[in-house]
Order: sequence, then structure tokens, then C-alpha cells
Amino acid sequence: MSSTRYSILALALATLFSASSAISFYIWKKNLIEWDSKMKELQKSLNSALEKCVAERQGRIRAQQALRKAVVAQPQAKSENLDIPSYPMAPIGIVQSCFSTRNGTPRQPLLVPLARACLVFDSTRVPPASLEGLEEYSHCWIIYVFHLNTDLEKLWKHPSKSKFKAKVRVPRLKGGRMGVFATRSPHRPCPIGLTVAKVEAVQGNMLLLSGVDLVDGTPVLDIKPYLPYCDSIEGAVVPNWVMVFSLL
Repeated sequence: MSSTRYSILALALATLFSASSAISFYIWKKNLIEWDSKMKELQKSLNSALEKCVAERQGRIRAQQALRKAVVAQPQAKSENLDIPSYPMAPIGIVQSCFSTRNGTPRQPLLVPLARACLVFDSTRVPPASLEGLEEYSHCWIIYVFHLNTDLEKLWKHPSKSKFKAKVRVPRLKGGRMGVFATRSPHRPCPIGLTVAKVEAVQGNMLLLSGVDLVDGTPVLDIKPYLPYCDSIEGAVVPNWVMVFSLL
């Protein structure tokens, strides 16, 4: 009789365990189906977002191509039967410098290492995030406009009437002249300057610099990090008159 009771109890326990396993399997299978359904929905949403991004990118590319075509197609002055397009550019920031006038401003960068300046960016064109990482470089290139040139009105004249000088007087060259592109004269067909400065700090939409040769109010078109491995060329050669000038 005792053996029969044990058999019944064992059977009841086995049945209960089997039912419990069945319920667990059912719950697991239901969860698996729900998880698979959610994964499919997420994958579908991701594919839709990717397709939207691709469409937006293609739209931007088409808009940029149309803009370039419009710029190139606008009437331009012809030189030697070549169509030369112009490109719309505007300053991205203004320099606040310790040099208030052209007279007294160094002719070359880093000659006055204590000279300080602050480049204030136009926040509508340059968000602060654009400057992230720049503080890790020791120096940067600055591309700017010679805005105080006294002959800027020539830029709006036809090349045949602009009277830009092909040669300019070089300081300390005893009145000698050199081709403008062999010098760093500010009086150029496109009055754009290039200088290097030491990066002191980045603060919001401002870049603090030292060793500058920029006059106060200088408009800046672009900045690029200075890379010693490619910007400093070993064995570079310059004319003798440049070497004489650098020693004076």
C-alpha cells in the first residue's frame, strides 16, 4: 500500500513537472516570437531611416551641383578665351589683435612670440563644435584677407583695367623688384594672406593665439592645423635674397 502511494505521488510530481515545463516552454516561445517581431520592426525602422538619409544626401549633392553650375554659368570676365568662374566666400571670423595699425605689425609670423590675438568666429557660420580638437595642436595656419590694402577697388575692375603690378619692391632688396608670386606682398590679384600662429586655447567660439602678424580687424577665411610631418619640408630651397632678408 505504501508502495502504491509513492507511485501515485511520483506520477503526480512528474505530471506537475511536465505541466510546468510545458508552461515555461510556452512562455519562452511567446517571448521569442515577441522579441523576433520587435527585431523586425527595429530593422524595418532602421532601413527606413537609412533610405531617408541616402535620399537627403543625394538631394544635398544635387543642390550643390546645381549651385556650382549656376556659379560657373554666371557672366565672367574672359581672359585668353577661358571662362574663369568665381566662388562666393565670406569671412568666418574676425581677428582681435594687439596691432591696431599696419605700421608696426610684424611682416612675418612668430617674430614676436608674445604678440597676442583672439580670433572670434561668426557663430552663425561656425558652431563651437567645429573647433573641437584644435586645442591639441601647437600651431595652426590662418588664411585671411588683406582688408587694409589701398588698391582693393581694383578687384571689381576688368583685368585689363585693374593695373595690378606684376612686380613689387622687396624690403631691404635695395629697391629691387620681384614677381609678386615670388614674394609675400599683400598687393596681389587675390589679396589673400597665409600665416602660422601658436594655438594657446580654444574658448567657445574664440581661438586664442600668440606669435601673430595680423592687424586688428583682419577677416579670416579659414584655419587649418599645422602638421610638422608634411608642412615642414626638409631641404627646402629659397633664393639668396630671401636668406639675406631673413638674417637682417
